[in-house]
Amino acid sequence: MSPRYEPVESWERRPGAATAPLGGYRRREPEKTLLHRVVRERLEPFLASVWERSATGRGLPSHVERDLRAYLDCGILGRGFARIRCPDCGFERLVAFSCKARSCPSCNARRMEDAAEHLVHDVFPRVPVRQWVLSFPRRLRFLAARDPAFCSRLLDLFTRAVFAWQRRRGRLAGVADPRTGGCTAVQRFGSAINLNVHFHTLIPDGVFDLSRPGRGLFVRLPAPSDHELERILTRIIRKVARVVSADEAVARALDDDGFAELQAAEVDRRIRFPDPFKHARHSVALDGFSLHAGVRIHEHDRAGLEQLCRYALRPPVALHRLSQGPDGKLLYKMKRARSGALFLLLTPDQLLARIATLVPPPRTHALRYHGVFAPNSKDRSRVVPGGAVAPPTATGGRLPHGGEDGVSGRPALGAPATEGPPAGSATAAGFTLAAPDDAPGDDRCGPRYRVPWAELLRKVFSLDVLSCPECGGRMELMAFIAEAGIAKRILDHLGVASTGPPLLLRAAAPEEHADPGPEYGGADPSYDD
Repeated sequence: MSPRYEPVESWERRPGAATAPLGGYRRREPEKTLLHRVVRERLEPFLASVWERSATGRGLPSHVERDLRAYLDCGILGRGFARIRCPDCGFERLVAFSCKARSCPSCNARRMEDAAEHLVHDVFPRVPVRQWVLSFPRRLRFLAARDPAFCSRLLDLFTRAVFAWQRRRGRLAGVADPRTGGCTAVQRFGSAINLNVHFHTLIPDGVFDLSRPGRGLFVRLPAPSDHELERILTRIIRKVARVVSADEAVARALDDDGFAELQAAEVDRRIRFPDPFKHARHSVALDGFSLHAGVRIHEHDRAGLEQLCRYALRPPVALHRLSQGPDGKLLYKMKRARSGALFLLLTPDQLLARIATLVPPPRTHALRYHGVFAPNSKDRSRVVPGGAVAPPTATGGRLPHGGEDGVSGRPALGAPATEGPPAGSATAAGFTLAAPDDAPGDDRCGPRYRVPWAELLRKVFSLDVLSCPECGGRMELMAFIAEAGIAKRILDHLGVASTGPPLLLRAAAPEEHADPGPEYGGADPSYDD
């Protein structure tokens, strides 16, 4: 009989650390934001309205309801916290846990910063990077939102077509066996918080030559012309038509439930809410598909690359864009004006309906890796920064290599590691060396899988949680409380509020039912500034 292991809910660095008197502290208060209040007041009525409108008597899927409920616990001390203390002066503070929900703006911002930092420092070498954006007709958007396997198939057809074009151009440039790679951020939303599954794929603007031992050599490729983009998109459309049977796919994805109605309605918003914006260059549109490849980042613009990664991985909802009008309706400021208006007018239930449709299915990845960047690629270490094999110089020598401080899977609580100066690049016979990011004198031992917890808090919220406000020293983790019952007893003992705002359970008003149809209030030009 195998032993039974109980999960560890609490931890203390020394006995009694959690019950010692608490000094002053400051924490994030998400319960005071407008979005939190809307979800708190309208979640139960919204769930009931979706349940009533469903033809089969089923409401939202369990993972969507669970995600929305988890957002209400984000940043609440009563749900768990970490306690940190300055060893020099004794100053202490509590840091509440995050919910990790896909509907939470702060957790999505943390995920965005974490992934962008990882891509820039541990994935992309110092080479030019081009962004390829592919969007689909409304029917395929709906199918991709409902079926993760179908979405993965669309992404596979897209990357294969782009990589095939790159390999052909690489062979014309003299590379016998060109290798390609890239990373894709699968976005499920548009700028109007509408359901719009599309791909942002970041691909080095060239191919890798791995025929020589050691680090790979990078060969630049010219920018694709509009004619080449049209050929690539035509190939994608032809392959999608071959593998997708419209009748079978629609029958498989159209499950007659309330969630399917909400998703179909949000995809259909495009009909009533056209987007007049058109890309000026390196773009093509055919049969409802569109392909854009006009954004290119220089190999030395690492800050620009990180900004592009953050853009591709950004959250669907920005709290600073959400406000409330004088009539009580919610105003959401879009990135650019549409139909003569810059703001969306939404009721609380309409906002909840849009957010609910953007929650991805469980066990789906929003960030995908392709080609030589894939985790199971045997040549990945020869391309990414800090790989196990040192790159050759133009004269056949080797350059030292390094990585980032930190241990994979373990948050570093000390001071963030400083980034060393970038190494130079070398060229030989028309090839550009894919040099690592670290300087020869850097003593960092290897790449880190995740950014340290304290560094992300400082980067996302502009708060260095480990810096003591009294003496400026570095604070240390003293207690880790993850069980709500224990956290409540400790907070009550310390005289700190142990519960968040209550969840309202009042019945839904008839005029505020979730509207699954295209008529949703639209945009009001009077709010355009």
